[in-house]
Amino acid sequence: MKKIVLIFFVLFLLIKVNAQNQIKGKVTDINNEPLIGASVFLPELNKVTITNQAGEYLISNIPNGKIKIQFSFVGYNTEIKTIEISQTENEVNAVLKTAIIQSQEIVITGGYVSSQHENAVKIDLLRSKDIALSGTPDFMESLTKVPGVDMISKGPGVSKPVIRGLSMNDVLVMNNGVRIENYQFSEDHPLGIDGNDLERVEVVKGPASLLYGSDAIGGVINFIKERPAPVGKIVGDYRMQLHSNTLGMHNSIGLKGASKNLFGGFRLGNKTHADYLQGGGAYVPNSRFKERTFNANSGYTGKIGTFKLFYDYFKQDLGMTVPAVKPLITERGRKNGIWFQDLEHQLISSQNRFYLGQIKWDVNAAYQNALRKLHTTMDVPFVEMNLNTVTYESKLYFSSGEAFEYIMGLQGMSQRNRNQNNRASQFLPDANIDNIGFLGMAHYSVNNMLKIQGGLRYDLYKTETYALGTEGTDSYHAPVKKNFSNLNGSIGATYRPAEKIMLRLNIAKAFRVPNLSELTSNGMHGNRFEIGNEALSPENALETDVSLHYHGKYLSFDFAAFRNQINDYIYISPTPENTTDGTAIYRFSQTNALLYGGEAGIHFHPASLPWLHVEGTYSSVIGKQKNGDFLPFIPAHKIRYEIRAEREKWGFLKSPNIKISALTAFPQNNLSPYETATDGYTLVNLSVYAEIKLLKQSLSWGISANNIFDIQYFDHLSTLKPLNFYNQGRNIALSLEIPFEVK
Repeated sequence: MKKIVLIFFVLFLLIKVNAQNQIKGKVTDINNEPLIGASVFLPELNKVTITNQAGEYLISNIPNGKIKIQFSFVGYNTEIKTIEISQTENEVNAVLKTAIIQSQEIVITGGYVSSQHENAVKIDLLRSKDIALSGTPDFMESLTKVPGVDMISKGPGVSKPVIRGLSMNDVLVMNNGVRIENYQFSEDHPLGIDGNDLERVEVVKGPASLLYGSDAIGGVINFIKERPAPVGKIVGDYRMQLHSNTLGMHNSIGLKGASKNLFGGFRLGNKTHADYLQGGGAYVPNSRFKERTFNANSGYTGKIGTFKLFYDYFKQDLGMTVPAVKPLITERGRKNGIWFQDLEHQLISSQNRFYLGQIKWDVNAAYQNALRKLHTTMDVPFVEMNLNTVTYESKLYFSSGEAFEYIMGLQGMSQRNRNQNNRASQFLPDANIDNIGFLGMAHYSVNNMLKIQGGLRYDLYKTETYALGTEGTDSYHAPVKKNFSNLNGSIGATYRPAEKIMLRLNIAKAFRVPNLSELTSNGMHGNRFEIGNEALSPENALETDVSLHYHGKYLSFDFAAFRNQINDYIYISPTPENTTDGTAIYRFSQTNALLYGGEAGIHFHPASLPWLHVEGTYSSVIGKQKNGDFLPFIPAHKIRYEIRAEREKWGFLKSPNIKISALTAFPQNNLSPYETATDGYTLVNLSVYAEIKLLKQSLSWGISANNIFDIQYFDHLSTLKPLNFYNQGRNIALSLEIPFEVK
């Protein structure tokens, strides 16, 4: 049975190799007791195995060269080791220490596969378990637990990430390393990612154009796929969530398997939600939404390299809460009938790494199709657009001795936007967009205390649009042809003056080219008439980041500060003009801007109370234009704090956890023109989690209660605030996960 299922999973033929390198070893605790079931993960090879009853493991088909290994076990600190493979037999043992406070993890978004503290760019993590237990129907809202990350929302179905005050095209969103292109320029357009098949989310705060080009001016959010099954196993799980506020349900089932060389899997998901309830109990008309997803992957790992293929299908129907629906929707529901977005996004990506002696060569390519339809009250879509995007990259990784590592490569994108079926509204013209960038990056370990990294990148960008409409009319789009080029780079360092203390400094220059909407829009978009500006120049940012990290046995804390100077910052604002029917006209403009602020966090675990954890974070950002006016969509200063009690075991419960948390948002009185002040608020949340075994079947369950006191509040970044709709009221969520194995 197992062999038949494995054949179904994979798309590649078995490749026969002659000599086989292998890594073996033992994972123990500090008392030399074996850790049974510890995870041994090779992220560059996408291979994972678990230790046996003696704490031993074996992984074969390993290429020559430097390999990173991550050893992890529940309740213990993760250990990360780097070894040089140059012979057939290799032994790597690991001794894991009990985790009073969790230490660093392996990350991939900083250019190199490295630990969090090795990288000069600060990278935060959010694990899939934390997302599942966040107690919110809005996937994006769970990410706001990361200090410095916020969201612009139009209810739980439509939300956009904000990193240190920047959003939309100033933040790059990636699906497993592939940039997502799905008309992300508007606050009315959703994130475009589903959280079902994730292991973790990595968040880069600050410019990352050196690695990713345009749009990474404010930061990067990278959604990392779940790990493959352990070698020789076929495993799966069923997940469910219920939400009281939206009468919502999430369902997901996945199956994956791996042999010595081959791995693969798939996952199906479905979400459905009715109109959400505000604080106080009134529903918000047409805030309903539903999602359907399918994810599949397959791959091969051997001495020659690692080859992975991914497919993601994401279908959303999102109700739009706009003034027009108020008199039309008179009762709460979940079916989309009028004023909704019909969105479909498909992504296929090939991610490959060749091992050529001491050189690693990445060759990656992806194709994605984003179909966007807007339905109003007509029988056919009011808007219908199709965006096709091809991205590609080639990178060489090589080293010079123990101290130096280098990256050289190129990245490119070719994009085609087309209006479909001659719909009544054609807000954007047909367009072709092409980009190519060349980059070089180096990492130098001066000694065990000091590491330096930096690099340069040069990009060429071309945007060409076609005429749309009748010349001489108000809706005419003249053809536009724009060519941009930009040189960017960064330099940074990490320094450890003591074992428990780490300092980080990074200075980065980044850019963003004007998007299609900013250059060419000329028509109704939501509730306003927008006019683009083809004279816009690229945004250019220079940001300085400094941070301090202390990690003691019972106490850890972080402090980070930043200053981001953006020249030619692009923004939209209302004008005194109106259309013939009285609709306000908005125009895109540019000015120089400055954003500055920081984040701080503390985690305290008293030695006398080994089951207790106390955590708190603070985030602050201020954004100003050159003339002294404040920038729009800047989040209020916020404090998050929680008290958590957890034990390894309590009766028949494994890893029980109870948490009381709260969020305090300060009043936002730093207003851009045309914004209104927002009062502060405090929300209190409660969650309980545990794992149990029933009739030999393990399962994990959790209950969360968010906004326990059903507070009526406006978040400053809610686009429903002008319509006088409060944010979501009390929500009680039940989550369940049932893992299984095919024998």
